[in-house]
Amino acid sequence: MSEFESKSNLLRPTRRKLLTTLGGGAALSVAAPFVLRNGRAEAQSKNLVFVTWGGTYRSSVEEGLIKPFMAETGIKVTVIDTPDLAKVKAQVTTGNVEWDVFDAPGALGTGGAREGYWEPLPASLFDASDLSIPATKDLVPFYTFAGGIAYDPKRHPEGKYPKNFAEYFDAKAFPGRRTFRNRPSETLEAALLADGVPPSQLYPLDVERAFKALDRIKSSVAKWVDSTPQTITLLQTNEVDFSYSYASRVKTTGATGAGMAFSFAQTLNGLEYLAVLKNAPNKENALKFVSYALQPKAQAAVMELLGNTPVSKKALPMLSSETRKWLPNMESDQNLVMNEQWWSENFEKLSRRFKEWVLT
Repeated sequence: MSEFESKSNLLRPTRRKLLTTLGGGAALSVAAPFVLRNGRAEAQSKNLVFVTWGGTYRSSVEEGLIKPFMAETGIKVTVIDTPDLAKVKAQVTTGNVEWDVFDAPGALGTGGAREGYWEPLPASLFDASDLSIPATKDLVPFYTFAGGIAYDPKRHPEGKYPKNFAEYFDAKAFPGRRTFRNRPSETLEAALLADGVPPSQLYPLDVERAFKALDRIKSSVAKWVDSTPQTITLLQTNEVDFSYSYASRVKTTGATGAGMAFSFAQTLNGLEYLAVLKNAPNKENALKFVSYALQPKAQAAVMELLGNTPVSKKALPMLSSETRKWLPNMESDQNLVMNEQWWSENFEKLSRRFKEWVLT
């Protein structure tokens, strides 16, 4: 695919750029990595519940991470689809916690941290020198993702699909039904980029301008997506023409012969975090799982399947050249690195406003 071939020299996210724009939290001062062994860290149960995303993402995480972890530790991992911060809040505030590990996109992770929903992470969990982005007191980065425009090249060949967000918002030049995520994070950023705000000047977000831009495209949005797999399945079933999705989703879908494509002309790039719920019923097992997920071998295995950028520096050279084609060029001035610190302070209030706006 020509867009992918032109990215043959893709660069991983630079540490300085990501640390500057992703924002927050004090980094852990970490010594040796957490060791999976008997003794003090041994939990009474041999189970844990991992809340993650469905579809091909889930199958990739199961294959690259969950199955090897279960084989090595004997701990059974029960997987539940679709992380939901409102459900975390309900569990934590009522004291009826049923989940253990939460797979959180940036705004959900940092928003939960601000509200005190996560357990502290012991300093011995990770090899800090191997992490391109440091952990905070209660969150550890899992990988960097790239969000952007997905399409079916059979229906929309070159010149017939939007490559960047300005074109995605131009329903006259590129008529058709679209999707967006049913949350303010990523959606407000895309609206401002479409409205001409340079990525380097996006934060703090001009919320009023973003909603005005969304007003212009709202009638063309066929689905405000909660469940990430729908960003692809709606394309496959011809229910939408273009979709806001993720490079990793298109990669894993393409592996099954579905033939979706992704534009790397402009991407929103953010961190996916792992967190352990406050008072998780299988806390020690959860800590083992999070520690395991950050080891270079596990990182390489999962990201080879997903096509996301690992946070383990040792894992990056383990990826194949084919997988590297799916990593965004973080040096492009058209691409945005999301500011997680800004979202940690604004996610909850903007979520309420966004939900109301969608329903009006």
